[in-house]
Amino acid sequence: MSQRATDALFQSLFLLTDIRVMLRETAPLHQLSAEEKEKAGKLLKSVTRQIEILKEELI
Repeated sequence: MSQRATDALFQSLFLLTDIRVMLRETAPLHQLSAEEKEKAGKLLKSVTRQIEILKEELI
């Protein structure tokens, strides 16, 4: 596995952890404010980019 793929993997895990924390903070109903929704969208966009890097490097 390349260093780029390794970095992308860890970065995606960190980003997913940020999403997990957000969901824990809004439990049990997970009703996100407009600001939280915007942050979640940015986090998911970043995760998607990291997954694309993993695909490029591993497939």
